[in-house]
Amino acid sequence: VTNKWGPVQVQVTLQGTAITDVQVLQYPTADRKSVRINEVAVPKLVTETLAAQSSAINTVSGATYTSDSYRESLQAALDSANQ
Repeated sequence: VTNKWGPVQVQVTLQGTAITDVQVLQYPTADRKSVRINEVAVPKLVTETLAAQSSAINTVSGATYTSDSYRESLQAALDSANQ
């Protein structure tokens, strides 16, 4: 999923229906501000995903674009795995 700051790509590992791992393969890194924001936001999004076991997670304050794109990519990965 690409937002105005760059691409976000999420890969999930499932065991049955349980999300056991999340890897963020791509996230915006085009400028220093994006790097700083995403160094904080990405781990929070992954932790929330593992706790929620779904894409129904909160937006990380200050990282709205990344959070929205992360959720969209995560849901696409989950949908693909469940086909």
